[in-house]
Amino acid sequence: MLLKILICLIIGYGFGCFSTAYVIGKANNIDIRNYGSGNAGTTNALRTLGWRAGFLTFLGDAIKAIIPVLLVRFMMQNDSYGQLLPLYAGLGVVLGHNFPFWLKFKGGKGIAATGGVMFAFDWRLGIAALVLFLIVVVLTRYVSLGSLMISLLFPVWIVIMYSGNLHMLIVSLIFTVSAFIKHRSNMKRLINGTENKIGQKVKIEK
Repeated sequence: MLLKILICLIIGYGFGCFSTAYVIGKANNIDIRNYGSGNAGTTNALRTLGWRAGFLTFLGDAIKAIIPVLLVRFMMQNDSYGQLLPLYAGLGVVLGHNFPFWLKFKGGKGIAATGGVMFAFDWRLGIAALVLFLIVVVLTRYVSLGSLMISLLFPVWIVIMYSGNLHMLIVSLIFTVSAFIKHRSNMKRLINGTENKIGQKVKIEK
């Protein structure tokens, strides 16, 4: 079992290391990590390069999570841990996204990737997360708050829909803890009322 988990994590990590925001930034002659929040993720791409770059980053990060989760699910469909192992592949994706080795472990915050994992793991969860995210962002204009809310949804969904499967719950909680750790500076700004709202753009000097 341990070997299977390790293989799934490695597969996911390999996919996760593809940094969509970094690639799009380079296409625009910048290193996205030197602008805005310094993260190679959807929100920073949106603020720094605009809606098109933000959408493409979100799409790329979600797809890179969906592919390995579905791949592992197909490979392990007859395995007794067929539902659990895709979650580990998804966790690997988030780790690769947040800490890509080829970018000196400086990546994003993993929310778009987590959304892709949710959708591939259970499409109902993916839709619920998207709806929750949109509601929170529309009402508050805080992307970070919407991101934290969907990370909390993950373990709640496991408890409700998967009878609180302990192992799956623990893995889902790792996604949540990771999101809160990566957003700790955002949480401080939310508390202080200084968090950036969606629509604010970073000025780039080329």
